[in-house]
Amino acid sequence: MLRDKNLIPLSHQHQHALALCVRIERASPIPDADLKIWQLEIAQIFQAEIAIHFDAEERLIFPAARKFETLVSLVEDLLRDHASLRESFTRAQRGIMNAAGLTALAKQLSAHIRKEERQLFERMQELMNPEQLATLGAQLEAALKNATQACTLPDSATRLRAAK
Repeated sequence: MLRDKNLIPLSHQHQHALALCVRIERASPIPDADLKIWQLEIAQIFQAEIAIHFDAEERLIFPAARKFETLVSLVEDLLRDHASLRESFTRAQRGIMNAAGLTALAKQLSAHIRKEERQLFERMQELMNPEQLATLGAQLEAALKNATQACTLPDSATRLRAAK
């Protein structure tokens, strides 16, 4: 299904996060010498975009979805994902994440994004009327305005590598 224009800002942010996941996957196993730079980049991306994104979903998207009984359990699952992902991002911010933790973060974040895109957003578009989606879109625009729009440039250790 084509993404509704009111949800596209979140989908664009999802694309940024998925690009990070691909870079981590292709760099794995990540050498110990590169862990610090990866953690710094992940912490920067979380601060600049993902934390704001999670907040917007939790304040706007999830409450709107909970109005539909068929989406309640999915929203609860996504909230658990957010809590677990925040713990991982915190470990990266503290510089205590190992290579396996980075790989696990990438896998979990990728699965979470796909769940939102393929399940939550699809169902919301089917269940919400155009006016509801437009109202939600305006609220999202305001909520996401402080997210960094610039692309984070990877360090030489974290740049995308050819698939193995």
